[in-house]
Amino acid sequence: MKHSLLSMVLLLGFLGYFPSAFGGPLRDGVEDRLEGRRAAAQPEGAGEMDPGELSTTGVRLPPEGRLERDLPYGDDPQQRLDVYIPGQVKAAPVILMVHGGAWMIGDKAASAFVANKVAHWLPKGYVIVSSNYRMSRRPNPLEQADDIARALAFVQAKAISWGGDPARVLLLGHSAGAHLASLLAADQRIVTGQGGAPWLGTIVLDSAAFNVVEIMRSKHYGFYDRAFGKDRALWTEASPYHRLTAAPAPMFLVCSSRRSDACPQARVFSSKAVELGGRVTVLPMDLTHAQVNQELGRPSEYTTAVEDFMRTLGLH
Repeated sequence: MKHSLLSMVLLLGFLGYFPSAFGGPLRDGVEDRLEGRRAAAQPEGAGEMDPGELSTTGVRLPPEGRLERDLPYGDDPQQRLDVYIPGQVKAAPVILMVHGGAWMIGDKAASAFVANKVAHWLPKGYVIVSSNYRMSRRPNPLEQADDIARALAFVQAKAISWGGDPARVLLLGHSAGAHLASLLAADQRIVTGQGGAPWLGTIVLDSAAFNVVEIMRSKHYGFYDRAFGKDRALWTEASPYHRLTAAPAPMFLVCSSRRSDACPQARVFSSKAVELGGRVTVLPMDLTHAQVNQELGRPSEYTTAVEDFMRTLGLH
């Protein structure tokens, strides 16, 4: 554990020293992984925290709120999710969140991903779910998409027991998690194949991987090679742009205008979705890749814009 954590620290320093070579997504994922390991190192309880306690994200739960940790939605140890429950709610909206980390690293309990969102939406009566998925040094994004589809089906099946409404589930992902959420939105057969049902809409936080085929055929970060390999058929199957053949449920695509690839990819995907009859909004933000994630939930025009989209879905 100590040696592995030291390796992560060294890698984080290396990525920070060469930001132009590695960019934000992988560096952010390393930070998420470190935060997740800190959370995992905390004393084990019964899997549920009492009202008012600090969660692993550092957020104090509201009165009567609780956190159910590490609920299994599959047999693999990485197929686990955390559920933040606001208290005595009934038919509450549910947000299922998918963390980033270059498809290789990251964790559902990383405070940079979870804290501001839980602090903002839990007191508003939302059930917040943060899910892990299978990762390795040679990840398979298609299997990871299946994991999130399976997690979504689990959330829909269990929502009532948490005071949630299975018909009012919103999917949210950042970075690699945004790619996986987009893949599900582009082809809902991934979800129905895992026993899930359609959901209200999808919020995509700074994915630059809508068209994986285009990425792999041009100059790209090295971690894309590890994630998507050399199989051109996989590039197409893992590409939300190419999987999109029918109008998706409403989508809200946030992209960092400080990156050269994020907003152009989002706009091309959006154009195709709109041509198919979908409702997709692109919001460029003058924020870094990490800030697009971390700033959501803090009082700002950005958070307000996301909530405006949520209101169009009938959410308060």
